[in-house]
Amino acid sequence: MSAAAPPAVAPPRALDAVEAGQRVDELLDRLTTTGDQEVCAAAEDLVRVLMDFYGAGLARIVDRLSTPADRATGYAPLAGLLDDELVSSLLALHDLHPEDIGTRIARALDSVPDPVEVVGFDEESGILRLRSSSEAGGGGGCGCPSTGAAAQRSVEDALACFVPEVNQVEMEPSATDREPPLLQIVTRPPAGPAGAGQAAPAKAP
Repeated sequence: MSAAAPPAVAPPRALDAVEAGQRVDELLDRLTTTGDQEVCAAAEDLVRVLMDFYGAGLARIVDRLSTPADRATGYAPLAGLLDDELVSSLLALHDLHPEDIGTRIARALDSVPDPVEVVGFDEESGILRLRSSSEAGGGGGCGCPSTGAAAQRSVEDALACFVPEVNQVEMEPSATDREPPLLQIVTRPPAGPAGAGQAAPAKAP
Protein backbone atom coordinates (compact mmCIF):
# COMPACT_ATOMS: atom_id res chain seq x y z
CA MET A 1 0.00 0.00 0.00
CA SER A 2 1.49 3.31 -1.08
CA ALA A 3 1.96 6.08 1.42
CA ALA A 4 -0.58 8.83 1.28
CA ALA A 5 0.59 12.03 -0.32
CA PRO A 6 1.06 14.90 2.10
CA PRO A 7 -1.76 17.43 2.01
CA ALA A 8 -1.15 20.40 -0.24
CA VAL A 9 -0.23 23.55 1.61
CA ALA A 10 -2.21 26.52 0.46
CA PRO A 11 -0.11 29.59 -0.33
CA PRO A 12 -0.53 32.46 2.10
CA ARG A 13 -3.23 34.88 1.05
CA ALA A 14 -1.95 38.29 0.12
CA LEU A 15 -3.43 41.27 1.90
CA ASP A 16 -5.54 43.56 -0.21
CA ALA A 17 -5.27 47.34 -0.04
CA VAL A 18 -8.04 47.70 2.57
CA GLU A 19 -6.59 45.06 4.90
CA ALA A 20 -3.09 46.47 4.55
CA GLY A 21 -4.32 49.96 5.40
CA GLN A 22 -6.21 48.67 8.43
CA ARG A 23 -3.16 46.79 9.63
CA VAL A 24 -0.99 49.90 9.37
CA ASP A 25 -3.56 51.91 11.33
CA GLU A 26 -3.68 49.23 14.04
CA LEU A 27 0.10 49.24 14.43
CA LEU A 28 0.22 53.04 14.57
CA ASP A 29 -2.53 53.05 17.22
CA ARG A 30 -0.54 50.57 19.32
CA LEU A 31 2.49 52.82 19.13
CA THR A 32 0.36 55.82 20.09
CA THR A 33 -0.91 54.09 23.23
CA THR A 34 2.66 53.65 24.45
CA GLY A 35 2.82 57.38 25.08
CA ASP A 36 6.18 57.76 23.36
CA GLN A 37 5.48 60.59 20.95
CA GLU A 38 8.95 60.46 19.41
CA VAL A 39 8.58 56.77 18.48
CA CYS A 40 5.10 57.36 17.11
CA ALA A 41 6.25 60.29 14.99
CA ALA A 42 9.14 58.22 13.63
CA ALA A 43 6.76 55.38 12.72
CA GLU A 44 4.40 57.73 10.93
CA ASP A 45 7.32 59.26 9.06
CA LEU A 46 8.51 55.79 8.06
CA VAL A 47 5.08 54.88 6.69
CA ARG A 48 4.97 58.18 4.78
CA VAL A 49 8.39 57.60 3.21
CA LEU A 50 7.50 54.06 2.17
CA MET A 51 4.20 55.22 0.69
CA ASP A 52 5.99 57.92 -1.30
CA PHE A 53 8.61 55.42 -2.46
CA TYR A 54 6.15 52.80 -3.68
CA GLY A 55 3.81 55.47 -5.06
CA ALA A 56 6.60 56.91 -7.17
CA GLY A 57 7.51 53.42 -8.37
CA LEU A 58 3.93 52.64 -9.38
CA ALA A 59 3.62 55.96 -11.16
CA ARG A 60 6.82 55.25 -13.08
CA ILE A 61 5.54 51.80 -14.06
CA VAL A 62 2.28 53.23 -15.37
CA ASP A 63 4.19 55.89 -17.31
CA ARG A 64 6.55 53.37 -18.87
CA LEU A 65 3.79 50.93 -19.78
CA SER A 66 1.72 53.69 -21.36
CA THR A 67 4.50 54.31 -23.90
CA PRO A 68 3.87 52.01 -26.87
CA ALA A 69 6.58 49.78 -28.26
CA ASP A 70 8.55 51.24 -31.15
CA ARG A 71 10.16 48.83 -33.60
CA ALA A 72 12.10 51.61 -35.29
CA THR A 73 13.99 52.52 -32.11
CA GLY A 74 13.81 49.07 -30.53
CA TYR A 75 11.98 50.43 -27.47
CA ALA A 76 9.90 47.91 -25.53
CA PRO A 77 7.92 48.65 -22.34
CA LEU A 78 9.64 45.89 -20.34
CA ALA A 79 13.09 47.11 -21.39
CA GLY A 80 12.10 50.61 -20.34
CA LEU A 81 11.05 49.34 -16.92
CA LEU A 82 14.31 47.45 -16.40
CA ASP A 83 16.32 50.53 -17.40
CA ASP A 84 14.50 52.63 -14.80
CA GLU A 85 16.49 52.83 -11.55
CA LEU A 86 13.44 53.22 -9.30
CA VAL A 87 11.44 50.38 -10.86
CA SER A 88 14.48 48.12 -11.07
CA SER A 89 15.27 48.68 -7.39
CA LEU A 90 11.71 47.72 -6.43
CA LEU A 91 11.83 44.55 -8.53
CA ALA A 92 15.21 43.55 -7.08
CA LEU A 93 14.09 44.37 -3.54
CA HIS A 94 11.22 41.89 -3.79
CA ASP A 95 13.18 39.31 -5.80
CA LEU A 96 10.99 39.91 -8.86
CA HIS A 97 13.65 41.14 -11.27
CA PRO A 98 13.71 38.93 -14.40
CA GLU A 99 17.44 39.49 -15.05
CA ASP A 100 20.28 37.69 -13.31
CA ILE A 101 22.94 39.45 -11.23
CA GLY A 102 25.52 39.61 -14.01
CA THR A 103 23.10 41.26 -16.42
CA ARG A 104 22.00 43.78 -13.80
CA ILE A 105 25.63 44.62 -12.95
CA ALA A 106 26.30 45.31 -16.63
CA ARG A 107 23.14 47.44 -16.84
CA ALA A 108 24.20 49.47 -13.81
CA LEU A 109 27.73 50.04 -15.11
CA ASP A 110 26.36 51.17 -18.47
CA SER A 111 24.59 54.02 -16.68
CA VAL A 112 27.72 55.56 -15.10
CA PRO A 113 29.76 58.19 -16.97
CA ASP A 114 33.21 56.65 -16.35
CA PRO A 115 33.76 53.28 -18.06
CA VAL A 116 34.68 50.39 -15.76
CA GLU A 117 35.02 46.66 -16.31
CA VAL A 118 34.17 43.78 -14.00
CA VAL A 119 37.10 41.85 -12.56
CA GLY A 120 35.00 39.49 -10.43
CA PHE A 121 32.02 39.20 -8.11
CA ASP A 122 31.79 37.06 -4.97
CA GLU A 123 28.13 36.25 -4.36
CA GLU A 124 28.77 35.03 -0.80
CA SER A 125 30.44 38.21 0.44
CA GLY A 126 28.76 40.56 -2.04
CA ILE A 127 32.11 42.10 -3.00
CA LEU A 128 32.37 43.37 -6.57
CA ARG A 129 35.85 44.06 -7.95
CA LEU A 130 36.07 46.59 -10.78
CA ARG A 131 38.80 48.17 -12.86
CA SER A 132 38.71 51.50 -14.65
CA SER A 133 38.77 51.05 -18.42
CA SER A 134 39.16 54.73 -19.30
CA GLU A 135 42.38 55.90 -20.92
CA ALA A 136 42.99 58.43 -18.15
CA GLY A 137 42.65 55.82 -15.41
CA GLY A 138 41.80 56.64 -11.82
CA GLY A 139 38.12 56.98 -12.60
CA GLY A 140 38.44 59.43 -15.45
CA GLY A 141 39.19 63.12 -15.40
CA CYS A 142 42.60 64.13 -14.08
CA GLY A 143 43.11 60.83 -12.26
CA CYS A 144 43.40 62.56 -8.88
CA PRO A 145 42.10 60.75 -5.77
CA SER A 146 39.07 63.03 -5.42
CA THR A 147 38.00 62.31 -9.00
CA GLY A 148 38.43 58.57 -8.46
CA ALA A 149 36.35 58.72 -5.27
CA ALA A 150 33.55 60.55 -7.08
CA ALA A 151 33.59 57.94 -9.84
CA GLN A 152 33.37 55.12 -7.30
CA ARG A 153 30.43 56.83 -5.58
CA SER A 154 28.56 57.06 -8.88
CA VAL A 155 29.20 53.35 -9.46
CA GLU A 156 27.99 52.47 -5.95
CA ASP A 157 24.83 54.57 -6.38
CA ALA A 158 23.99 52.82 -9.67
CA LEU A 159 24.64 49.39 -8.20
CA ALA A 160 22.45 50.15 -5.19
CA CYS A 161 19.50 50.66 -7.55
CA PHE A 162 20.07 47.74 -9.92
CA VAL A 163 22.00 45.22 -7.81
CA PRO A 164 21.32 45.50 -4.07
CA GLU A 165 23.15 42.17 -3.68
CA VAL A 166 26.44 44.09 -4.01
CA ASN A 167 27.62 44.99 -0.50
CA GLN A 168 31.02 46.44 -1.32
CA VAL A 169 32.86 47.76 -4.38
CA GLU A 170 36.62 47.43 -4.70
CA MET A 171 38.37 49.38 -7.44
CA GLU A 172 41.59 47.88 -8.77
CA PRO A 173 44.19 50.07 -10.45
CA SER A 174 44.07 50.12 -14.23
CA ALA A 175 47.10 49.65 -16.45
CA THR A 176 47.49 53.42 -16.81
CA ASP A 177 47.44 53.86 -13.02
CA ARG A 178 50.45 51.62 -12.50
CA GLU A 179 53.80 53.40 -12.16
CA PRO A 180 56.04 53.10 -15.24
CA PRO A 181 59.35 51.25 -14.83
CA LEU A 182 62.25 53.35 -13.64
CA LEU A 183 64.84 54.26 -16.26
CA GLN A 184 68.47 53.97 -15.13
CA ILE A 185 70.75 56.67 -16.48
CA VAL A 186 74.42 55.65 -16.64
CA THR A 187 77.54 57.36 -17.99
CA ARG A 188 78.33 56.09 -21.45
CA PRO A 189 81.86 54.77 -21.95
CA PRO A 190 84.13 56.58 -24.45
CA ALA A 191 83.41 55.67 -28.05
CA GLY A 192 87.06 54.91 -28.83
CA PRO A 193 90.69 56.09 -28.42
CA ALA A 194 91.47 59.76 -28.17
CA GLY A 195 91.27 61.41 -31.53
CA ALA A 196 88.42 59.23 -32.72
CA GLY A 197 85.52 61.55 -32.11
CA GLN A 198 87.02 63.47 -29.13
CA ALA A 199 90.06 65.70 -28.54
CA ALA A 200 93.18 64.27 -26.88
CA PRO A 201 94.15 65.83 -23.54
CA ALA A 202 96.70 68.70 -23.82
CA LYS A 203 100.28 67.89 -22.90
CA ALA A 204 102.11 69.92 -20.25
CA PRO A 205 104.94 72.07 -21.72
